[in-house]
Amino acid sequence: MRIRILSLCLLLAVVGCSDDPVTPEQGEDRSLSGGATTIHNATTQAFTFPAPNVADLDRHLDGDLAFEASFVSAPAVINPGLGPVFNNNACAVCHVGNGRGFPPAAGEEVKTMLIRVSIPGVAEDGGPKPAPGFGGQLNSKAVFGVAPEARASIDWSEDTHQFADGEVYSLRTPTVVLSDPYIPLPANMMTSARVAPPIFGRGLLEAINQSDILALADESDTDQDGISGRPNWVYDVTLAGEALGRFGLKANQPTLLQQAAAAYRNDMGITNPIFPIDSAHGQSQSDGLVDDPELDLETVALAAFYTQTLAVPARRDLNDPAVVKGEQIFQAANCVACHTPRFVTGTLADVPSVSNQIIYPFTDMLLHDMGDGLADGRPDFLATGNEWRTPPLWGSGLTGLAQGHTFFLHDGRARNLLEAVMWHGGEAEAARDYVSALSAADRAALIKFLESL
Repeated sequence: MRIRILSLCLLLAVVGCSDDPVTPEQGEDRSLSGGATTIHNATTQAFTFPAPNVADLDRHLDGDLAFEASFVSAPAVINPGLGPVFNNNACAVCHVGNGRGFPPAAGEEVKTMLIRVSIPGVAEDGGPKPAPGFGGQLNSKAVFGVAPEARASIDWSEDTHQFADGEVYSLRTPTVVLSDPYIPLPANMMTSARVAPPIFGRGLLEAINQSDILALADESDTDQDGISGRPNWVYDVTLAGEALGRFGLKANQPTLLQQAAAAYRNDMGITNPIFPIDSAHGQSQSDGLVDDPELDLETVALAAFYTQTLAVPARRDLNDPAVVKGEQIFQAANCVACHTPRFVTGTLADVPSVSNQIIYPFTDMLLHDMGDGLADGRPDFLATGNEWRTPPLWGSGLTGLAQGHTFFLHDGRARNLLEAVMWHGGEAEAARDYVSALSAADRAALIKFLESL
């Protein structure tokens, strides 16, 4: 049965909770969101620092270089292999400042957003079935002499709503627009717009014991509270078998190494030992050069290590009365049923800096039905078209400063944190309605708390 954290133990750190890995003990410093990986920096560079306890700083810095490296088309002496179709030519182009991407304005082509595509059915590995001629991800750019698969932009519509006190707010809905496809689009092709998520703190999430994540699941809603988080079981290429999904907006990747390898191949067309075959225009292809794989496993591992060992910014203003009030509201609304505040990490091989840390990520790493409003209608392994992995909330309050924008949710539709809250539906509908009934002052306190994370 899923563990619930609704008592004052969270706020007051009462003695007697030490056996619960998701509840604070007395004397814990809850400002240390990432445990010993936490950095006290609230500037425009807040998401870019190595963990202060990283054991191999040189490896982290080498990983930083790999993450920043720009690729070009083959043949070339340095960083060849780009494409033949791709989305961007470097990891850092989408993950600007290691933070979240942003959606395009109406009519603009996507820049730090990608479009997942598939057709109904299941692939051999249990994941989404590739769209014929397009694969699993739309590539809107191409090297010289090759046609992009299609151009992608977003149309926006907007609706007004009211809080219980009469204050009006607006929510906008994106619609994916594909134009100039190199071949006709499949009539049954499903699309899902995704902005790049933040990458700091990921090593800590990878180090959470699987048993602690599974202990939070309640797929049949045994306790009848309307929350039924469940794990996504996905294909691990290295294991050649099933593993717990931890990363990706639908928890469709089991490890940071595999996620990095998939990004190189899918986002940039860079083959590697984990994904050694290009997938251009949805078909395996060769550029005619005997250079595959185009990237060695060590470089992929360096990029993964970089994401594993980035510092997490510290919480701020914990004793501010508005923040304290907002945290009480966060609990009362039962947001903690999915945004689990605390974990104790286990051991992650070769990454001691993230092992055995008390952390405050505010996620349960599970899938939840978020309602029809946020649905993309596109299954991904066990995740339905309505389900999304609970995103960690650490660093949310620094997004505007570090990223220059405050776009949230999987496709960046929310223009601020309050809009993100009001988009919640499905299992989170009761929490959303609780917030809708609050006074303006209490809503402001809730946002003040979220901005302290």
